[in-house]
Amino acid sequence: MIDLKPGSFFENVELSEDEKEIIIIDQVQLPNDEVYLHLNQLEDLYQAIKKLQIRGAPAIGIFAGYSMYVLTQQYDNLPFEQFYQKFTEDKEYLNSSRPTAVNLPWALNRIDKVVLENKDKDVKEIVRLIGLEAKEIHREDKEMCLKICEYGLTLLEDGDGVLTICNTGPLATSRGTAIGPLILGKQRGYDFKVFANETRPLLQGARLTTLELQKAGVDVTLICDSMASIVMKNGWINVCFVGCDRIAANGDFANKIGTSTLAILAKHYGIPIYSLGPTSTIDMNCPDGNHIEIELRDPSEIAEKWYQQPMAPKKVKCYNPAFDVTEHSLLTGFVTEKGIVYPPFDVNLKKLFEE
Repeated sequence: MIDLKPGSFFENVELSEDEKEIIIIDQVQLPNDEVYLHLNQLEDLYQAIKKLQIRGAPAIGIFAGYSMYVLTQQYDNLPFEQFYQKFTEDKEYLNSSRPTAVNLPWALNRIDKVVLENKDKDVKEIVRLIGLEAKEIHREDKEMCLKICEYGLTLLEDGDGVLTICNTGPLATSRGTAIGPLILGKQRGYDFKVFANETRPLLQGARLTTLELQKAGVDVTLICDSMASIVMKNGWINVCFVGCDRIAANGDFANKIGTSTLAILAKHYGIPIYSLGPTSTIDMNCPDGNHIEIELRDPSEIAEKWYQQPMAPKKVKCYNPAFDVTEHSLLTGFVTEKGIVYPPFDVNLKKLFEE
């Protein structure tokens, strides 16, 4: 599924032919092993999100929709009251897997709405409608990503140096957000020089972004997170493209840990920085970044993961936030499927929902 031609995209989440299972690429095992998982049990679906076998805010939303579809097929013979009780339990359990990205509850609540709006119908029909809604979430994301790619490409010139962090390509979405314009640009004959932060401690940039860009024929150079300043100072970076997992109403946004550092450096060196993501990532009920819950992960990811032996003393305290919040004052603009949003963000983000 990830044998790419230059400028091409690929599927990272699919339903099986009989629509009883979800098929995903196990992102934990990339880039060395390309393993596909066939999932339909609640605990396996939960762990796939928790363990980052599926990751990236849009991809998690797509996965969540399909998860409710494959799960509800397993109890579509229940009366509605019992069906909805089981549905709610499954939904709430999946929602607890990761707290920061808004796409997870957004997709689950969208499926919940379908159930409640059709509660007078036969349960098997409700499940069929859940499947249609899940497929629509996926279709919409493809459409949104391609629009984001188009808008993002307008911000680039042939030969530009672009710095990015984490992973925001087809593995994390349906078509790509922050690195989507780079893949689309390659398809149209652009040549960019991309610098990918390794993205400690889980190395999504090293393992995934470089893989996607390399397979798509894009010139990519891997750097350690702490090298961002020197490549900016060297004049090798024209623009920073980063993703987003939750955007607050005032324009503060959560993204992979290290994004705020890039934004501070970009401001210092006078380099524009854009966050690219669908409007489903905008949480107008969240007033600012102080209200975004930051996921804290297992300390062993810092001290032990990737090493043959632990690289820190036993029992040393570790602080391992998965995300940080970038203040809106550091950002040049948001690139969404509805266009590019510039400051004042508290005013202009709201306008996206008034159309």
